[in-house]
Amino acid sequence: MDRETIKNKILTIFDEEFEIVNPGENEDLREIHGFDSIDAIELLREIEIMLDTELTRDEKKKAMDIRTFSQICDYVESLSADRG
Repeated sequence: MDRETIKNKILTIFDEEFEIVNPGENEDLREIHGFDSIDAIELLREIEIMLDTELTRDEKKKAMDIRTFSQICDYVESLSADRG
């Protein structure tokens, strides 16, 4: 999955699930949009659906330090590449 496709899918998830429209690439989602740990768990589930695979415990742990939209895209791009 290419980065543009990932970006568009994540933007759709943010809009539909979290009512966050067009977050800035490097905005701190927690600070600016109140994106909390429950939202993060929901986002990980949406990523699993998008990739049609279950994330491992280690993959979920790697997501704990993500703060920005750009980092989310990097994370999903990495997961997608790992799954070929």
